[in-house]
Amino acid sequence: MLQDSNPGNVHIRGKVIDETKNMLVIRGTGTYRIAKKDAVFKFLLDGVAVKVEGKHLIGRPEDRVKKQSKKKW
Repeated sequence: MLQDSNPGNVHIRGKVIDETKNMLVIRGTGTYRIAKKDAVFKFLLDGVAVKVEGKHLIGRPEDRVKKQSKKKW
């Protein structure tokens, strides 16, 4: 994680194991529940680091997929 309103969360590293509307659950040296709205995350995807503002992740995962898959004709 790059930034968070809670300075104790900034150095958390691990794998995302679950997601709710407003939280990511990360397993590293322990299991952590991190609020999306206050954080900036760095994900490693195929060896490339990607920075994502948590406010863009807010919402249920299944609802985000529905928003992106709607076709506009």
